[in-house]
Amino acid sequence: MTSKKMSRESYDKLVAELDDLKINKRKEVAERLKVARSYGDLSENAEYDEAKNEQAILEAQIKELQFTIDNAEIVEDSNISVDEVGMSSKITIKRLDTGKVETFTIVGTNHANVREGKISDESPIGKAAMKKKVGDIIIVEAPAGELRFELVEISK
Repeated sequence: MTSKKMSRESYDKLVAELDDLKINKRKEVAERLKVARSYGDLSENAEYDEAKNEQAILEAQIKELQFTIDNAEIVEDSNISVDEVGMSSKITIKRLDTGKVETFTIVGTNHANVREGKISDESPIGKAAMKKKVGDIIIVEAPAGELRFELVEISK
């Protein structure tokens, strides 16, 4: 298993989310199970089945988050390269057919939010931009066909 690179901010958000799931969500689900159990016969108790299912989903989420955190490699701001695109790079790209210029920050999948200008390193543009340098052409396969961008700037 290779480590997953992420910014300190992304890592801290994951840790906070994991803590919330372990501390608060577990209590909520345990309380629902307790209430459902009080309804009697568990063999025909839909509330109990639903609570058990919710518990299983919660535990799977906790396990997945814990795995991600345990295998995280934090990219500190001082280590973000402006020579080539990597995790946490802020990139400015220009679409060659329209001239439209956009700026994105490359983040981990869990923290992608296009409205905030954060795209995943696993998204089509993010994946195609990795390891590119200023002036390189980024080619992205899209349902509408091939999109071509010029990498205009890399910053922190």
